[in-house]
Amino acid sequence: MNRFNEEMSVIPRTAWAIAVCTYVALVFVLLQLVIPNDRELHLWPSAGRMLFAAGIPLFPAVLILLIGYVNGDARRRGMRYVMWTLLAILIPNAIGIILYFILREPPLRGCPKCGGAVRAGFTYCPSCGTAVGQMCPGCRRAVEPGWSHCTSCGALLRAA
Repeated sequence: MNRFNEEMSVIPRTAWAIAVCTYVALVFVLLQLVIPNDRELHLWPSAGRMLFAAGIPLFPAVLILLIGYVNGDARRRGMRYVMWTLLAILIPNAIGIILYFILREPPLRGCPKCGGAVRAGFTYCPSCGTAVGQMCPGCRRAVEPGWSHCTSCGALLRAA
């Protein structure tokens, strides 16, 4: 499975259903009510009317799918998914969605011993206590792989 398919599978099925229903309903409304009753659109060539009726409803459908992605991705990352979903819905002009992508946390990783979810920056698994990251021998704080010195106490870290 490629990366795009993995990310698309994060979107809940409910969001897919709502997006498809919204798209179909808007296409129907445009074809049956708006285009026949509008003087300007009625004069367009039939191909232009069909492209208009098929293209315009894509915007709300994609917006619904983005809100679904925010919900599923926040849930996957162990974040407050209800709060982020409401922010994505209620903040206008998709600014809530943009804020989510700017402020989201790194993905959770699995503990090698118990398989529990471990946040980035944790040195020990919160479920079983297994060491999952490197720590400074001086101050016992988490350090990144490849660092030569601890950022908290300045201690020299041994090469791994």
